[in-house]
Amino acid sequence: MEELGGYSERVASLLRRAGARVFDRVRVAKRDGRIYEGILLPRPHYGDPNCIVLKLDNGYNIGIEADEETRIELVERGEEPVLAEVLKPEISAELPRVFMVGTGGTIASRIDYKTGAVYAFFTAEEIYSMIPELLEIACVEAGTVFSIFSEDMTQERWSKLSEEVYRRIREGYDGIVIAHGTDTMGYTAAALSFALRDLPCPVVLVGAQRSSDRPSTDTIENVIAAVSAAAYAPFAEVAVIMHGSTSDDYCLAHRGTKVRKCHTSRRDAFRSINDRPLAAIRRREIEMLREDYVRRDPDREPKLENGFESRVALVKFYPGMDPAIIEYLWSAGYRGIVLEGTGLGHVRTEMIPTLARVIRDGVAVVMTSQCLWGRVNMNVYRTGVELLKAGVIPGEDMLPETAFVKLCWVLARASDLEEIRKLMLANISGEINPRTSNESYPPVWKL
Repeated sequence: MEELGGYSERVASLLRRAGARVFDRVRVAKRDGRIYEGILLPRPHYGDPNCIVLKLDNGYNIGIEADEETRIELVERGEEPVLAEVLKPEISAELPRVFMVGTGGTIASRIDYKTGAVYAFFTAEEIYSMIPELLEIACVEAGTVFSIFSEDMTQERWSKLSEEVYRRIREGYDGIVIAHGTDTMGYTAAALSFALRDLPCPVVLVGAQRSSDRPSTDTIENVIAAVSAAAYAPFAEVAVIMHGSTSDDYCLAHRGTKVRKCHTSRRDAFRSINDRPLAAIRRREIEMLREDYVRRDPDREPKLENGFESRVALVKFYPGMDPAIIEYLWSAGYRGIVLEGTGLGHVRTEMIPTLARVIRDGVAVVMTSQCLWGRVNMNVYRTGVELLKAGVIPGEDMLPETAFVKLCWVLARASDLEEIRKLMLANISGEINPRTSNESYPPVWKL
């Protein structure tokens, strides 16, 4: 079935009758007289098994439903797809050593341009083949820890990734790059920020909004910027590096505890929230945008403070929310709850007695805001004051995601509610700013 691309028996029967297989040029005729011609591609893993996938001559892929009257004709025997030649480069020993860790995601793919098929990659040779500019930037070595969608990240996997990064730093690399899916990259960046302490060098997460089979791919510029930062940037922090604009003019390095994906598809989807980015990167040119960063120091001894509690929930408040949701989390054994409240940090009055009860039973509850920009202030309105009296911990200007990750980390090393409160209110890795700044707030429309 492999040469038939994983199609259903209905499609496979049509292909066998035509003597055709995946990557052959075929003609598909429908009962209404429509005829399609192109290269037969493998069926997507989660696609309809009765849908024939063709790459047309104009470069677009289409899906054609195969019914009882569909006919397939072999036009031309195709060749097995051949990927670009993998380089075995000679790299100067004078260049900085960077280790790239693969976890999966859009960035870890390369294209067979004849068929349009996208293949996973993650050896150093493949990285250099895809981005030969790196030959002049750093000696890149690579290894894969996971090959997963970023939604499949867990607290246990954060710990495993932290251990891998810590091990590579101890081996003497000048910087670490982590290729990661963009959708939960902010969570992982926060997790590494808390688990990896006293870093001597940059730890950079990088991803891609557009896969490498698209002309608008952002992979190349993002990876060049990430490797350049890992090799030469003066900061020694966890950062996310992605496009700073929709063009290929520069990338931004965002602090790992202050970054959020703010758009589903734009190349400049990542923004620093309630904070200024660490740096702007134009290929190898690094411009620091702030002075309050941890300096690179190869003699600094890194520490691994690993471990994340999995029984933590991130809950968004909504009008009419039933307090039974909080009771369920308590009865299910959850040790911590991060609330995305409204405005300055509020939920409906009817929820306060339930929150007070679960807090008395030892559940840590932290309040953040759905507004994202700004900070919670629970001393302004009566509801906030009542929540504070109930024992809810204000999340200051932390992103809800960052507060969630931090509570997972805190609960792995503290059980007393007063100690938990103390740690949650401490600025451990740049996650809390003492003063609110509007600098990063999106600009208003110009009329």
